[in-house]
Amino acid sequence: MAMQTVSGRHGMTTAPHYLAAEAGREVLRDGGNAVEACVAIAATLAVVYPHMTGIGGDGFWLIAEPDGRVRGIHGCGGAAMKADLSLYAGMNAVPTRGPLAANTVAGTISGWEAALVGSGGTMPLDRLLRDAIAHARAGIAVTKGGAGIAAAKGGELRAQPGAYRAIFEPGGRPLIEGDILKQPALADTLERLAADGLAGFYTGALAADIVADLEALGSPVSAADLAAHDAFLATPLKTRISGATLYNSAPPTQGFASLLILALFDRLKAGSADGFDHVHGLIEATKQAFLLRDAHVGDPAFHDYDYQGLLDDPGALDSLAAKIDPAHALSWPPPPQWGDTCWFAAADGEGRVVSCIQSTYFEFGSGVVLPRTGITWQNRGSSFRLAPGGWNALKPGRKPFHTLNPALARFDDGRVMAYGTMGGEGQPQTQAALFTRYARFAVDLQQAISAPRWLLGRTWGEESTTLKLEDGFDERLYSDLAIAGHDVERVGPLTATMGHAGAIVRHSDGRLDGATDPRSDGAVAAW
Repeated sequence: MAMQTVSGRHGMTTAPHYLAAEAGREVLRDGGNAVEACVAIAATLAVVYPHMTGIGGDGFWLIAEPDGRVRGIHGCGGAAMKADLSLYAGMNAVPTRGPLAANTVAGTISGWEAALVGSGGTMPLDRLLRDAIAHARAGIAVTKGGAGIAAAKGGELRAQPGAYRAIFEPGGRPLIEGDILKQPALADTLERLAADGLAGFYTGALAADIVADLEALGSPVSAADLAAHDAFLATPLKTRISGATLYNSAPPTQGFASLLILALFDRLKAGSADGFDHVHGLIEATKQAFLLRDAHVGDPAFHDYDYQGLLDDPGALDSLAAKIDPAHALSWPPPPQWGDTCWFAAADGEGRVVSCIQSTYFEFGSGVVLPRTGITWQNRGSSFRLAPGGWNALKPGRKPFHTLNPALARFDDGRVMAYGTMGGEGQPQTQAALFTRYARFAVDLQQAISAPRWLLGRTWGEESTTLKLEDGFDERLYSDLAIAGHDVERVGPLTATMGHAGAIVRHSDGRLDGATDPRSDGAVAAW
């Protein structure tokens, strides 16, 4: 599908579903700012892209303010107080579906609230949630991508307790493309949040309904867990590369790895976009970053690693980059991560640029859909290790390792770029591909996203840990990578396995450029 970079002047949004992008743009048209637009996008995605995200998940924000500040917000919940090793006695791992997978507090709504505080916005909640409520009430047409996931995962999802079958298989079969999906209970929930405030998700009548369903269905999450939760402000990690300062989320996310990949690649030679030196260099930088990520990244309350110290240390970065063989692949892999996500962004006329990402982890999260509220609860806590200690070990209150990481860049020439993608293990890799194409090799923004991509490891439940490449690269690249020792697997034309990416760039003169991913149902909306 031919796509072009979209330009605008007053405001811009990008999201992996066109209805969400439009909802955010209309908030900008009506006088809202980029933070308010992203809340509208996030709420709409929860309705129109329920297989990828929802208000029963977690979310992370980076907000580049017009005065140069970059704010970070972590709307992520910890493990329930009842979620200890005894709850999973006799099991080798936390289940990926079902009530015992729904073992962490959902932090998305707290992230919205924290982002709005201090944003300078004045738009009421009922306006921000208006489109999401309307789409949930009237129904939306199921997309090809959504129908494909519903068909592929229906067997494991319909077996879960709760309202999954009633909402997502109302005719006794998985929804197919073009079917109308209505979610009246979720519409009611969003209306209650609009009327009573976002804090109602964690305390009060709505919280009581949420907990009643969670407890009845067998989740360990309690009223006390919800009431104790709050989003927190987290100083973003940052690193300098040639011509720009890059920002990403601090742990428990893998934002450290995303920054490290680009910092290492900045030290490597590469002559052209998508040539061997470019692709091989980024893959090998990814390996070095993932080795450190898997050793050190998790809930910062359980780690004392100096992430920012490494990113600030040119000598240490030089030493890591020197480990990369320009001609040969490092043996791979270590254990990879899974995850499904929605990244989105907005920019306003005041100069504010927002990069935001939220997720329920797997498709439809735990598969536990709460009957009273229509909320699909995440399974982020299924990533915990059932071990007494060590990396990402399950402990009450502990935040699980997150693949989610929104990215921002401030260029020395005044440009500000928000970029990101869904795709678990693939997020740092896709970020690196699209950013280096655009920033280092001056590839058009849309082309940087539309061009073929690669993925080292697995995502979306893939079992293979090969180096997967889409069709469309120079034919010699595939053979050169194989000769260098990469376990090359060609996966055909553009595929959602490579994620749903997007980007917005604000130029120093106020012009906005935006791009979305032809692998998604997304759009850029500008005015």
